[in-house]
Amino acid sequence: MSRTVYVNGEYLPEEQAKISVFDRGFLFADAVYEVTTVVGGKLIDFPAHMARLKRSLGELEMKPAVEESELLNIHRKLVKENELTNGLIYLQLTRGAADRDFHYPDPDTPSSLVLFTQVKDPIENAMVKRGAKVITVEDLRWGRRDIKTVQLLYPSMAKMAAQKAGVDDAWFEEDGFINEGTSNNAWIVTADNTIVTRNLSTSILHGITRASVLKCAELLQLKIEERPFTLEEAKAAREAFITSATIFVCPVVDINGTPIGEGKPGSVTAKLREIYIEESLKAAV
Repeated sequence: MSRTVYVNGEYLPEEQAKISVFDRGFLFADAVYEVTTVVGGKLIDFPAHMARLKRSLGELEMKPAVEESELLNIHRKLVKENELTNGLIYLQLTRGAADRDFHYPDPDTPSSLVLFTQVKDPIENAMVKRGAKVITVEDLRWGRRDIKTVQLLYPSMAKMAAQKAGVDDAWFEEDGFINEGTSNNAWIVTADNTIVTRNLSTSILHGITRASVLKCAELLQLKIEERPFTLEEAKAAREAFITSATIFVCPVVDINGTPIGEGKPGSVTAKLREIYIEESLKAAV
């Protein structure tokens, strides 16, 4: 069955969904994106994703294609049209199509907006049950990682390096500290059950699930430290985990061949995942 895809105001079969070869998202990666998870036909953390989209657009001096209320309608229609129960909705907004030039086109150039669905179950996931294994790679991405752009070639290269190493993912290391994963935020749990994750800055993406998990940690009355942590700290941690919209909370049990804690998913991570799912489903729209 062909998916229904949204392209610039039209709902089309995926075979007919097309964007201009002059689109700046294609030529310059001049585009931002968001991925919203769908569970039980409802959208998880939707307002927060829209707030981050607005921030990304502002940082790049891009204008929104439609109002947030219309984006919600589009998301809901794609869920209905594609009979999506559990999965993802990918949204990409570009600066539009114009003749190739490094300068931004005229501000009145219409932006390009594309959304499509993917089937995926974020709750029943084999990697969550066994725990992920990761390697570290040097962080060679551009300096504005806080803007959710489509410049994802280096994260793709890092994921391929992880695959070739026989593990699940990679964490980016810079100046001796862990920044984040290729498509997720990185966390550790110290010996005294303190939750540690890198503080917000231009070094990392301001993860939506990250923010929600911090609230969950507060509900559990866990001590929280938002600060850089080293690779050695991570290897010596009681637990480690990652967070993202596509996997929620997933334990990390091995870093560069070193087992973390007991080398299996830990209880703090499991509890955070349980509370996150519970709270997110209550707030889903």
